[in-house]
Amino acid sequence: MVTTATRQAQQTVAPAIWTRGVSKTFGHFRALRGIDLSVERGEFVVLFGPNGAGKTTFLRILAGLSKPTAGRVILDGSDLAADPGEVRRKIGVISHQTFVYDDLTAEENLRFFGQMFDVPRLGQRVAEVLAQVGLSRRAHDRARTFSRGMQQRLSIARAVLHNPPILLLDEPDTGLDERAAEMLHAVIRGLEGEKRSVLLTTHHFERGLAMASRVCLLAEGRLVLDRPRAELTPDLLRQEFARLAGGKA
Repeated sequence: MVTTATRQAQQTVAPAIWTRGVSKTFGHFRALRGIDLSVERGEFVVLFGPNGAGKTTFLRILAGLSKPTAGRVILDGSDLAADPGEVRRKIGVISHQTFVYDDLTAEENLRFFGQMFDVPRLGQRVAEVLAQVGLSRRAHDRARTFSRGMQQRLSIARAVLHNPPILLLDEPDTGLDERAAEMLHAVIRGLEGEKRSVLLTTHHFERGLAMASRVCLLAEGRLVLDRPRAELTPDLLRQEFARLAGGKA
């Protein structure tokens, strides 16, 4: 039985991701125009949008890789501007760039990143995440020998190694063939049981909807749609995309 006190406690829990008025300009170009977004703990939000909509810019700001021109970002209760080091410990970032070292083995890559984040029982944790992404048998192979899809799976292992409560995924399937992309997304779906909060950008309607609990659409630097996944089908999403974003791919 859920008591009134329990409901009140749940309501006071801060969102995993909270932004208000996040804007970014490059010279005279306004890439982001006041983004207000809340992602609850354990929620999987997929952000769609045409090329140039500002998706990557927004995720780079959340990841601490770029500073907003205006606005505020709070991740897992920590203010990004006030304590960027603490925020970086709370996030894992996956993009079309793997951020792994070609000349190191899969295990060496993970040990390197694990030492940066003071991961406890590092050897055991490295073995766990390699198994999670299906790379246990390639643990001692150098990353440069991996296919593009395998490198992305190693990138996922790197991102979750320190057990961050938040994952930021910026079009991680870019450059992958269909089979490798499906395998990558299967690994990502497998992370759902860990109750992490996930914000994913993608161009692929079907795959994105298959993972989402909530769908947002960014167009010309503005958040123009924010709806529960249950209210959308791929066809309806395409219609909304065409209506709100001009149908640009």
